[in-house]
Amino acid sequence: MLDFDYNVPTRIHFGRHAMEKFESELQTVHGTVLLIYGGGSIKRTGLYEKIVRILDDKNIAYKELKDIQPNPRISSVRKGIALCQDYDVSFLLAVGGGSVIDCAKAIAAGYYYEGDVWDLFMGKEQAIKKALPIGTILTITATGSEMNGNAVITNEQTQDKLAIHTDLLRPRFSIIDPTLTYTVSKHQTAAGIVDIFSHILEQYFSHTTGTMVQDRLAEALLTCCIHYGPIALEYPKDYEARSNLMWTSSLALNGLLGCGKQTDWATHGIEHAVSAVYDITHAVGLAILTPVWMEYVLSDETMTQMATYAKNVWGVGSHDPNVAAREGIKKTKQYFIELGMPTRLSEVGVAYDSLKMIAKKTTLFGGLGHFKKLSEKDVLQILEQAY
Repeated sequence: MLDFDYNVPTRIHFGRHAMEKFESELQTVHGTVLLIYGGGSIKRTGLYEKIVRILDDKNIAYKELKDIQPNPRISSVRKGIALCQDYDVSFLLAVGGGSVIDCAKAIAAGYYYEGDVWDLFMGKEQAIKKALPIGTILTITATGSEMNGNAVITNEQTQDKLAIHTDLLRPRFSIIDPTLTYTVSKHQTAAGIVDIFSHILEQYFSHTTGTMVQDRLAEALLTCCIHYGPIALEYPKDYEARSNLMWTSSLALNGLLGCGKQTDWATHGIEHAVSAVYDITHAVGLAILTPVWMEYVLSDETMTQMATYAKNVWGVGSHDPNVAAREGIKKTKQYFIELGMPTRLSEVGVAYDSLKMIAKKTTLFGGLGHFKKLSEKDVLQILEQAY
């Protein structure tokens, strides 16, 4: 196990009555709040009205940044920064899923940066020295953004999708009420489960030794997805399923599983390039690419851990590590299919003649991955096999 520092300052309010804690969290908020959200779902469910009423009752001024899209755009971030500057915003309240929260984080980082906020995503991440405080009210289970310092943003002009990370962007608090996910569509629910699953795998597959704690935790979270995912799809108001999936999502990407490990993130890197160009749902791309990546990196060097994954997560009984590993990959792919995910890039509108360009975008800053280092040529082969 490698040395590590671990700090998660986000206060989590979890459960059916989590929204009751929202008002008390506002006691430390002074000045104007920027309320950030996506489409009309929070208005249809009554959540918007509840939030606004509380803000009004506490005499807290607020402005709104709405219509944040999946794969949030840098244009929305720039608009948010301008609003913060024009109205002297002192606090960001993100209500929604990972896209909304990531947009809020980028605004928080860009507010104090003197240049264009996209610079931060193009290698100037170290310039983030201060950020506006953020609170979140989570309505979709998927990204874990409610408990980490990550933000992924798409530049629609250059067709790039890049990430930043700093603990300065971890939310001050997050309201996690599983009942707020009852109205999430079946497709969005399934996509969220795939996203969680992929986050765990990116940290699980590693050559770092002596990480039994992290590995067994990861396996437990994966089995939670496998068990509760189908239940949530069939019974969307099953509180046990929804609550377990929400907490799994937070734990999957709050830094815990990656402590003391060299993690991979190659699949995410490839998918970001795909969805930057084609604007497909992030988890759809991950569902297509993950099994293909697993097959591509399977070798004598990686076989043992992949066989362990197959045994401990899927219950594969073969003592032949090669057979076990391949069965684990097969079961992973089948699980994604059962969740309703496509299996080929061609199914989601990706053109074959764009694969070279996507591979080039993926390796914009050099090779990626650690479980197996991938070059532009490797990425292109994965894309072609996924096509």
